[in-house]
Amino acid sequence: MVTMRIYHITYSPEVRTANLYFHGCDFYCLGCIRKKNPYDLCLKEKPDSWTRFLNLDEVLEILNRLGAKRAILLGGEPTLDSELPTLTMELHRNGIYNILLTNGHKLDERLLESVDRICVSIKAYSKKLHKKYTGKSNERVLQNFEKIYRSGTPLSSESVYIPSLIETEEIEKIARFIASIDPEIPYHIDAYIPIDNRWRAPTPKEIETAVAKAKMYLRNVTCLRGCEKLKYEVFNVYP
Repeated sequence: MVTMRIYHITYSPEVRTANLYFHGCDFYCLGCIRKKNPYDLCLKEKPDSWTRFLNLDEVLEILNRLGAKRAILLGGEPTLDSELPTLTMELHRNGIYNILLTNGHKLDERLLESVDRICVSIKAYSKKLHKKYTGKSNERVLQNFEKIYRSGTPLSSESVYIPSLIETEEIEKIARFIASIDPEIPYHIDAYIPIDNRWRAPTPKEIETAVAKAKMYLRNVTCLRGCEKLKYEVFNVYP
């Protein structure tokens, strides 16, 4: 069995949801939380360091043993794993609703047949800002976003509010782009979690202002202000 890039799995029994973490990314985001903590941020304690990747059979065995009904595929960047379409197909066959969180830069169209929902993280709409923050152009991201929508696969988007970098003005540009495709597409705004002293965490008021601006264009806007309490307990499964 071919090894995948999955190095970490957590589980929330109350909602029967597993989080599958994929190693590696084709973006080089300056504020990436994985540089500070490669594990699930909801865990009370960091797990022991992982020593190997899991293969497809191991992942399916774990999910079936847990009785998972939903799997969230995140990273890192899951689309770098050549076995991802096989995994999503098997999850679909096993009745496990799967949600792909991706930067949208790479899109294997086979995924559109077996992924139940895709959430594209749009880092920035402005080309120069996106290149500065991620090291990559956002042209393919925006093209793939529209391609996913046209395929009929349920689609949502998210962005991270970073003070002095990606603020309300940029959030508005992203929201306007999404609305140009369909104002009903859900959009989520996350508060930045500092990994160093370069940028601070946003205030709840800053997030609320960005949400209000996005709602001028989109009908379904949610957020995390960075001060919320954990809703469901999360347990480490692997490593």
